[in-house]
Amino acid sequence: MQGNGPEGDEQKLDEEDEWQLYASAGYASAEVGAQSEEAEEVDEEEWFDGDDLVVNGASIDWDAPPCPAPLGVAHIIKMGACDHCLHRVAGRRTKARGAEGGMEIREDAHARDPEIAKFGAPELCPLCEDLFDDVGNIVSRVIESTQGIEHGTIQFGIHLPKDLIQDEDSIRSRHGAPASRPLKAAFADAIQEQLSEHMPDIEFVKEKPDLMILVDGLTLRVDIDVRPVFLYSRYRKLSREIPQTRWPCRACRGRAQGCESCQGTGLQYPDSVQDLIGEPIRAALQAEDTSFHGMGREDIDVRCLGSGRPFVLEVKNPRVRKADLVELVAAVNENSSGSVEIDQLDWSDKKRIRRVKETRSEKSYTIRFRVDDIPEEETVIEAISGLSGVVLEQETPKRVSHRRAAKTRKRKVVSISDVIVDGDEVQTTLRCEAGTYIKELIHSDEGRTVPSVSGVLERECEVLWLDVEEIHAD
Repeated sequence: MQGNGPEGDEQKLDEEDEWQLYASAGYASAEVGAQSEEAEEVDEEEWFDGDDLVVNGASIDWDAPPCPAPLGVAHIIKMGACDHCLHRVAGRRTKARGAEGGMEIREDAHARDPEIAKFGAPELCPLCEDLFDDVGNIVSRVIESTQGIEHGTIQFGIHLPKDLIQDEDSIRSRHGAPASRPLKAAFADAIQEQLSEHMPDIEFVKEKPDLMILVDGLTLRVDIDVRPVFLYSRYRKLSREIPQTRWPCRACRGRAQGCESCQGTGLQYPDSVQDLIGEPIRAALQAEDTSFHGMGREDIDVRCLGSGRPFVLEVKNPRVRKADLVELVAAVNENSSGSVEIDQLDWSDKKRIRRVKETRSEKSYTIRFRVDDIPEEETVIEAISGLSGVVLEQETPKRVSHRRAAKTRKRKVVSISDVIVDGDEVQTTLRCEAGTYIKELIHSDEGRTVPSVSGVLERECEVLWLDVEEIHAD
């Protein structure tokens, strides 16, 4: 017993000398005597503030200096930190990283003070609850879940229990080195580092990834979100019998099984611009589905000619992300059988959707209509030409009132030209502001559009056909 006494005293003096060293360096107050007196008073009261941590039956001293002080490192070890957490909070440089680096720090601490080795590890690391032991399992799940999915970039999201994050942050902020790595970030780094060994060509990014991977730290569930790809182009619609986007069956409201009315398709019209363009692209990219984002739309019975209508095709959950765009264009045109045409495709992004949707472009049209009891040719030409430059007041048309707000819109007729009278039919070319209801400009929609061709001619007019000649978007 006498042999043990001097060793214990020597060790105590060494720790006090070391504490004084770091106290004078600003890690704690230099007034050690005053602190000791206050500590004795607290001990006499024996109060509990909820922050006590007991390891091996002994209470851990919360007043130890923070890392990278040797006493701070020793304190973290006594708390039962795993090698991973020891390395990230100790603030010490090592040859190795992660658990191996933590092991180096632990061995150095044991060499300085063999007594530290007597502190056995608790059941769970108080900083991570042994979360780093599951990195290999998570990496295996990621590899398995991403097989067969073409990707070059990955973004990780980590979900950890709130109480674990709070407890870890409390310990790390008190005892960890300044700027030590938080648990969530360090856990993601560990996954990415090990994953890089199996997938060396993959880049980890913080935005615009090919794959978003969410890891649940509680259940170890791995969710893979394959980000969509976007393609920009312009389409020409050469048919007067297809809608721009899918139109659910009116009878069954588009249910998956369909009905007799739609022949089991769930669609009011079997074809659409969206599917004629999107289906061959979806098949080529092995995707689940597509969404179509056009710069406005035309009615089913209206053709869209010229350079076409700008659109962005969103391809959802693709397993293939790279393709020959020339081949895709050819596949689209072959699939549409002359109903729809595109000239080219360009890779794009989600921001392009907003630009396409928000662009307000003037449009040029050619329209043909019949006039009841048509006046003389000169009268017709003069009356219609007189609408060039006027500002229309258009109430929401009856035909779209079920999906448009009831209000009056002011739209300008930029120009009217090439008025041709052929018997009781009239054909003309006009350019109008974005959002103009062209058919209503002709027949007035029972007076909801003022002025109108029907109004200036004082005759009933019936639209025969309408073509969008050009969308002046560029």
